[in-house]
Amino acid sequence: FELRKEIELRASASQVWEAVSGGPGLDSWFLGRSEVEPRVGGRVVQFFGDFPVEARVTGWEPGRRFAFEGAEGQDGTFMAFEFLIEGRERGGTVLRLVQSGVLGDGWQAEVEALERGWDMYLHTLDQYLTHFPGQFALVVFAARPGGGGVEPVWSVLERGLGLTGKVVQGDRVRLTPEGFAPIEGVADYVAPDFLGVRTGSGLYRFIRGQHDTVVVGHHIFADKADPKKVEQAWQDWLAKLFA
Repeated sequence: FELRKEIELRASASQVWEAVSGGPGLDSWFLGRSEVEPRVGGRVVQFFGDFPVEARVTGWEPGRRFAFEGAEGQDGTFMAFEFLIEGRERGGTVLRLVQSGVLGDGWQAEVEALERGWDMYLHTLDQYLTHFPGQFALVVFAARPGGGGVEPVWSVLERGLGLTGKVVQGDRVRLTPEGFAPIEGVADYVAPDFLGVRTGSGLYRFIRGQHDTVVVGHHIFADKADPKKVEQAWQDWLAKLFA
């Protein structure tokens, strides 16, 4: 398969390069935590919680192109990513993303999920560069496995965020995770199975997965919190919310 995306960003080419080519930049908008060795043949590791996914840098042209490819599985499956950066003479930058590879059974549904997921995360990149320029985030990943509850999981989540009725971009959000003071923000991204919340100090991403699962990504700016404690607080909040 091959998936292509393009977005015009209100940032310089150097700012976009910094955001997509290194661990601290990727941590500030993408899902999970990343480590990048900046050279062709270098090692890339992405952590989803404590689970690492390794890849190798296949393209490294500072300011222009960053590409990496995961190892091929026993069944021949693999994933490859390429970021292409083009600055505009009058300001702004166009970022082109190409994701390709070989998937196993059910690949069509997986590609559709990747397509929708990139829409949210490229929007998150724009939010990061617009509202938190020059900063790097601490990233926290938490998940609530499927529980088969009576009420649809997304309805419970929206209620827990203080949202009622049809949710639209710009709605006010109030998060009350245990162990933290109430957090006020706005819904900056709304789509089926995806919800983005922006506050004055962070970006939150909620994803509804298969079998009633929920994944939370939290990019924390201007905060020196311990990531393990923050992640545990989110896990506790999710467990309490869906109890």
